[in-house]
Formats: sequence, structure tokens, C-alpha cells
Amino acid sequence: MATPLARDHARLLELLTEHSFERRRVVLSSGKESDFYIDCKRTALLAEGHFLIGRLLLDVILREASLAVGVGGLTLGADPLASAVSLTSYLAGSPIEAFIVRKEPKGHGTGQWIEGLAALGQHAPVAIVEDVVTTGGSTLKAIERAQAEGLNVLGAFALVDRLEGGREAVEASGHRLFSLFTRKDFIP
Repeated sequence: MATPLARDHARLLELLTEHSFERRRVVLSSGKESDFYIDCKRTALLAEGHFLIGRLLLDVILREASLAVGVGGLTLGADPLASAVSLTSYLAGSPIEAFIVRKEPKGHGTGQWIEGLAALGQHAPVAIVEDVVTTGGSTLKAIERAQAEGLNVLGAFALVDRLEGGREAVEASGHRLFSLFTRKDFIP
């Protein structure tokens, strides 16, 4: 008999395949060409997808970065993921605060790079989340910006690893990368 998390994992893969995955030629944000595209926001913004992402990412974060008090990543891909994990953690009775890493500093006021930093405190242990990892560039940017703001990054957590060098790049920086799915789940 499958566990509830195993059922959730299978269901999330169904939703990602149905709503987010496409077999077509595209140029990715990394500049690389690919024969498939996966837009996880299409699934993350569905009520069921948001719920499943929160449950599954929270589970792996609690196992692999149990001291994390914050979860966030580079806007826009990480925003619904951080929201889902934060909400789910609160409902589970162990709140993890969400934060957003800007691509550019805020253009007015404080000029801050990270929204939600005040709730975390200096040297707070955090988890970085990412929707899709290709080269690892966005993940590394989020890690570097979080560290520059004084946060202690415990690891990176992705929905999908495209298996195109991103894991190796993140791990070469001294951080672990965990993913719920890989390219092989969509293209056997």
C-alpha cells in the first residue's frame, strides 16, 4: 500500500505532466536549447498543485535541512514554492517563514535584495527552493544573495532537475541539491 506522501508524489507528477510539461523546441533562460519545456508555475498556481508542492517540499526540507527557519529563492519561479512550503509548515505546527530573493535590488526605500528578511534574523538557517534546475544559475544566484544578506543556506530543493549540469554546479559551490523529479520522470 502506498503511503500518503507516495500518493502525493505520483499525483504531483500527473499534474506537472498534464499542466506544465511540453515536448517542443525552446530556448531556456540559461540560453540553452531544449526539446522539452516545463513551466512549473502552471502547476504551482493550481490549488491542488500548491498543496502537493508544499507537502512534498516540506517533507524533504524537514529531512535534509531540519534546522531551516526560512524558505525562499529567486523570484518568480521560487515564489509560489516558498509560499506553499511556508503555509504547509504553519498548518503542520512548525512554521518556516517564506522569503523572496529579488533579481535586482528594490528600486526605492531600503533598496533591499530580499523580501521577508526581517522575520528571519541574522545567520538564520534557510532552504533555497527552485522550480526547474538546468545549469544551476538561478539557484546559485539565490544562494549567493542569501549568503550576502547573512543567511545560512542549508541546501537547495527543486521540483525538477533537468539533468543538464545544474546539480553539479550547485554541489561544486559546496551546497546540496535535492529534487522531487528529474528529466527521466518526464522523458524515460
